[in-house]
Amino acid sequence: MSKSYNDPRILRGMEKQLRLRQDRLNAGEKSIGWKVGFGAPAALEHLRLDAPLIGFLTDKTLLHSNATISIAGWTKPAMEPEIAVYMGKDLTEASDRERTPAAIASLGPAIELADVHFPPDDVEAILAWNIYNRHIILGRADPSRAGCVLNGLTGRISRNGQDMPPVTELQALTGDIIDIVSHTANLLSMLGETLRAGEVIIAGSIVPPLWIELNEEIHYYLDPIDTISINVY
Repeated sequence: MSKSYNDPRILRGMEKQLRLRQDRLNAGEKSIGWKVGFGAPAALEHLRLDAPLIGFLTDKTLLHSNATISIAGWTKPAMEPEIAVYMGKDLTEASDRERTPAAIASLGPAIELADVHFPPDDVEAILAWNIYNRHIILGRADPSRAGCVLNGLTGRISRNGQDMPPVTELQALTGDIIDIVSHTANLLSMLGETLRAGEVIIAGSIVPPLWIELNEEIHYYLDPIDTISINVY
């Protein structure tokens, strides 16, 4: 069992985060799913964690691909290319590697924009501020990837026309995606929430965060599923 379920930093931070989520839902935002962060090995070690942190997503943060967004006034803006996991069934407590794949309906690309507006050293504060989330972009969901089939997928990022090295080991920084989904379901269940059919989990960046600046155009190709992009000024 993950130590996260008994870590007082996580329990206090998630309590604050879920209050923030409820306030935003009460104000008219719609839940679309969840996100994970700080799942890379170095981040886990730095924060003394054994599983990634969990945050929430609402429709207010959702942008269309090729959107143009101002980051003026942000403290330390970051872009993260991620894999989006779409749920086809509810997952509750005691989710594991046997039960979880059957609940995954499809996969696709996602981009998250975050603003690291305070140092990422305090787990409780990171959670309370919803892991720095600002915006997300979701691409096409591929149902042929049901069950979390990653075989043959390659991630490619182009930044201002310059291609970065392709990523073929898509879970090297995120950790195992089936385990991530199981962990999300189990932690939410413990906190009185449910990972529901129709929701999406963005599973963490497949490359180290890209610290972005004004006037950038970034494309993320999750071949062969889809390409999504963002323009910032």
